[in-house]
Amino acid sequence: MSGLRFFHDPASVAIIGASSDPEKIGGRPIRYLAENGYAGAVYPVNPQRTEIQGLEAYPSLDALPTVPEVAIVAVSGANAVAQVVRCAELGVKGCVIMASGFGETGDEQGLAWQREMLDAAARTGMRIVGPNSQGLATFSTGAVLSFSTLFTEQQPEDGAVAVVSQSGALCSVPYGLLREAGIGVRYAHATGNDIDVTAAEFAAEVVADPEVRLLLLYLEDISDLDSLAEVARTALARGVPVVALKGGRSEAGQKAAASHTGALATEEGVVDAFLAKHGIWRARSTRDLVAAAELYLRPRTPQGERLAIVSNSGAICVLAADAAAEEGLALAELTDTTRAALEAALPAFASVENPIDVTAALLTDSSLFGKVLPVLGDDGGVDACVVGIPVAGRGYDVDRFADDVARFEATSGLPVVMAVPQSAIARVFRDRGIVVFADESEAVRALAQYLRHHALMAAARSRALAPRAADRRLAEARTALNESEGLEFLARIGVPAVEHVLVRSPAEARAAIDRLGGGRVVIKGCSSEATHKSELGLVRVGVQAEDAEQVVAEMIATLAREGLADEGVIVARLVKGVHEAMLGARFDPVFGPVVLLGAGGIHVEALPDVQLLLPPFSEQDALDAIGRLRLSAVLAGVRGAPPVDLGAWATAAVALGEAMLDPDLAVHELDVNPLMLLPLGGDVQPAVRAVDAVVVRSR
Repeated sequence: MSGLRFFHDPASVAIIGASSDPEKIGGRPIRYLAENGYAGAVYPVNPQRTEIQGLEAYPSLDALPTVPEVAIVAVSGANAVAQVVRCAELGVKGCVIMASGFGETGDEQGLAWQREMLDAAARTGMRIVGPNSQGLATFSTGAVLSFSTLFTEQQPEDGAVAVVSQSGALCSVPYGLLREAGIGVRYAHATGNDIDVTAAEFAAEVVADPEVRLLLLYLEDISDLDSLAEVARTALARGVPVVALKGGRSEAGQKAAASHTGALATEEGVVDAFLAKHGIWRARSTRDLVAAAELYLRPRTPQGERLAIVSNSGAICVLAADAAAEEGLALAELTDTTRAALEAALPAFASVENPIDVTAALLTDSSLFGKVLPVLGDDGGVDACVVGIPVAGRGYDVDRFADDVARFEATSGLPVVMAVPQSAIARVFRDRGIVVFADESEAVRALAQYLRHHALMAAARSRALAPRAADRRLAEARTALNESEGLEFLARIGVPAVEHVLVRSPAEARAAIDRLGGGRVVIKGCSSEATHKSELGLVRVGVQAEDAEQVVAEMIATLAREGLADEGVIVARLVKGVHEAMLGARFDPVFGPVVLLGAGGIHVEALPDVQLLLPPFSEQDALDAIGRLRLSAVLAGVRGAPPVDLGAWATAAVALGEAMLDPDLAVHELDVNPLMLLPLGGDVQPAVRAVDAVVVRSR
């Protein structure tokens, strides 16, 4: 903890615009500092008061007995700007600006005020949080520099979770949900407009705190990539899960693109790829942000995703199995030894297959959970357990059930979640430290997140997450290559391209076909001004040698009719793939190089089936991405079709990723559709061929 430490444990705090009313924005921070045991000096600043909430008040910053380390600015408009400027002049280290009406409105005056405050801070090195900030809260030191009402609704308690958010509401709501679940929160920071200190910068600071074991983030945009990457590096090194919820779009978002890749590699898709590469789990709702928090705080690391389900209800067994299938989690296949042990432990009419229904016999034999769970724990094919108790109460020995489950979790080392809808029964298990959800669907969904996230972190930990290098591509003009140049470029960077000949007249067509070894060919008009040629009539497939001259002549005429630059006509070998895939890349204005792979063909935008990767990545990363495609279900060969060479596709993707990282190649946008996938072990090697190419370079 270093660069921003003074915000977390300041020696002194001034509240500019301090109020005697502890429920007002200028009054709450004073109240919270007192209630949470802050030990530093507190200086209320208000020219209308001599005493505020039992503290001596001062008419101005200049009247303070010493320069405060941090100042809270709770006045608005031009007065806020003047106070921030004066803070900088006096040597205040940091300002938390709670006032709104600045850049978030889009108003030119608000933007000008922001620039004025930033300029003043830059002259002295003062750091600014906000404006439009709800404030910062560090409960370990009592430095609660915030006006959030949730701190009165849910009593603060220091803990192992940090919440950092650009939004005040999306800081308060997770805080409230965590405290409602009895989970302590160490940091609750709502940063606002982020004109200086960003949410990602604060996240990088707090995740280094040795007491933090879970970080929850809400980001309106992802612009401070360097800080966010530093969050990931520190979190992975410490084993701290990071869960992020993102809303909004950055100013540099998706723009019209010449290629399918540009259209499909949307900003949201790139965000997903960035977070996944860095081991950060992306939540889709506020509830998802906190749902697995208790699991994350368990002192263990899961090793797989195979579930065992146990319940005293057959219906819950079925529903939990359905929930597991929806989440893509496999049920563990129990060994013969395990099934034999279960047969010995359970009534004769109970099932010994997974899911395991211990039946209503639990009412008369309270030892059943204690007998069944250890057997599952000894089965090396079980990675986690779901235990459902939909009905219990009078006549059931719930305390024994809870003791047996807690003992099993402690001794087996396996993650355990419970589905218990009765709140009084659930409380018995929670009192033993067991993670309990209201139903089996919630339980399985949270468990799936927990298991998958740890796998994501393990994969990210195996990569070298180096800081990004500067790249000049955004500042330069674009130059589109024609298709012949694009295919040659692909071959140079290691993406196999179809063999072709560029001709300038119909008379050259027969010789070109002879060079290609004869047979039917593909003929295309070639112009850097036409990226999608099929709809212009510039593509003919399966042309015979005797028709080639006529088709070339037609292509030249079409180029002229459409007013396109005539850069020749491509005569290419006809390649028929088992499947049509797609490979592409673009240089994102925020994230840098992005590689896309997916299903190809004419419907790629109408029926998208794509995965995004941020280079550098490995062939295994590419294979894993291919495995997530819907197309992957048919790539191993179905209905007599041969399997395709996925390794060749992955190798081509890695080669493209490496090329995208080379600033001298200056690729801005690239699209290969289709990339023909050829049979595994066939005559053509490598068993992929790019038969169409759109390449745009920055020059």
